[in-house]
Amino acid sequence: MCRLYRLARLIGAVAILMGCLSGWAGATPTTQIWTPSVADVQPYKVWHLTYDTYFSVARKLNRGGHAFPVDLGLTVGILPYKNANLEVGFDLFEPTDYPLQFNAKFGVPEGGAGRGAPGFAVGVFGVGTQKGVTNYNVVYGVVTKTLGTLGRAHVGYYRGNKKLLVDPGGKADEHGLMVAFDHVLVKDRLILLGDWQQGKNALGAGAFGLSYNFAPNVGVIFGYTIFNSEAINGKPMLTVQLDVNIK
Repeated sequence: MCRLYRLARLIGAVAILMGCLSGWAGATPTTQIWTPSVADVQPYKVWHLTYDTYFSVARKLNRGGHAFPVDLGLTVGILPYKNANLEVGFDLFEPTDYPLQFNAKFGVPEGGAGRGAPGFAVGVFGVGTQKGVTNYNVVYGVVTKTLGTLGRAHVGYYRGNKKLLVDPGGKADEHGLMVAFDHVLVKDRLILLGDWQQGKNALGAGAFGLSYNFAPNVGVIFGYTIFNSEAINGKPMLTVQLDVNIK
């Protein structure tokens, strides 16, 4: 009971921080492939560098060939607790006119809130610096549970700026579900991943792929992303994401 009380107080303090960030001004917290729909959070004082690319293959420019700006990100865990942590970070999306964006994510691992309890996280991303252009201010919550040898399942919900998250017709489409899964194929080496985010907006998409760890602190994701609205994001794209942890 004391653990739950302390956890509730900590969550309350984090909620205040999330509110401040959302009002301050899309960036990427710890993600699966496309979405932050996992309860995973960077460990305390571990810096995470990411280099994410999304690009089409075998398409001429006049036939749907395109790419997203490269994402250069830095995230770090800032709470010295075993069963609760908070990561904060920023991303630079280049080339864009307003590249700097911020994120934060508070998470509790499976079992952290009690024996058998699922993991959960709350966070904010897409905190841009230009009002009306990059201030997506997406808040979300997610629950994670291991299903034996099948792997982990993740379910969440998000809501963002209804002026920016719109469908191809310009109608507000600012919220929806997030789901994800991961299954270990080779322990500490190879993982099968997948995720999906609801919405006919700029965030709506599904992705699947493989994560391969070259070393305990260095990994790369190879994935394929299919967008819910080609009118907004275009044809499907490949993604290559390099991740490095530095203690």
